[in-house]
Amino acid sequence: MDNRAEVREFLMSRRAKLTPEQAGLPGGPNRRVAGLRRTEVAVLAGVSVEYYAKLERGAIAGASSAVLDAIANALRLDDTERAHLLDLARAADGIPTSGRPRRRTPRQAPSRPSLQWALESITGGIAFVRNQYQDLLATNELGRAFYSPLIGEGGRTPNLARFQFLDPASRDFYPDWELFAGMCVAIMRAEAGRNPHDRAMQDLVGELSTQSETFRRLWGAHDVRTHGTGTKRFRHPVVGELTFAYEELQLTAEPGLVMLIYTAEPGSPSAERLALLASWGAERPATTGA
Repeated sequence: MDNRAEVREFLMSRRAKLTPEQAGLPGGPNRRVAGLRRTEVAVLAGVSVEYYAKLERGAIAGASSAVLDAIANALRLDDTERAHLLDLARAADGIPTSGRPRRRTPRQAPSRPSLQWALESITGGIAFVRNQYQDLLATNELGRAFYSPLIGEGGRTPNLARFQFLDPASRDFYPDWELFAGMCVAIMRAEAGRNPHDRAMQDLVGELSTQSETFRRLWGAHDVRTHGTGTKRFRHPVVGELTFAYEELQLTAEPGLVMLIYTAEPGSPSAERLALLASWGAERPATTGA
């Protein structure tokens, strides 16, 4: 991915989404676009129009933290968008996001047995590990039952993004398919900003852009987000609709990998169906990992 193009398109897309009224400016007549003009962003950020135009052309290398903060404030960026802008600036400066040499994120599950033991110790919820490419690397027993439509029987490393955009079964599995699609792309967009030279991410984005018009449209929107916590709805082919709360945990021993845990509210219909899914999963042939 071209860092200058990423910076240019991200800043332009954020500027286009912010109206003068939202920024506390008079709208005025004869505006050709709903969003802010470059001059208005420059005024709000306290920089010259020429300098902001240079940044928006993608020449962000060398921009100070104070300037980037001012631009972020002017564009009303949320925490994830602000972090994404800083990631793009670090990449332009040739500085790894972590402040240390980049490590290749594993495409396969880490070989440490203790990680699988930790996953398997979670018996009341769905637990799994994924990397920045949305590869599902390892799960607990309940996770294998839950993700059976995605994992299948082939022993492959399943990919959440490919399932979302290329497998028709995802439309049934995700009742809120459009919402999930937007989340998936925005998470990948934030990951890509941390290392725009990641060839594996470039290949995945290219594959999905070629095969899915929806992915291509959402990728072009330049929205970013982090996972963190929240609720999601699913429709499992065995037990029906499930509503889960989720939490995302960073694996400090494996930078780039995260563990997600889905749990149901105690006593809820989803908790009852999750217990039913656990019974169904226990009767399936034993497997390990994902």
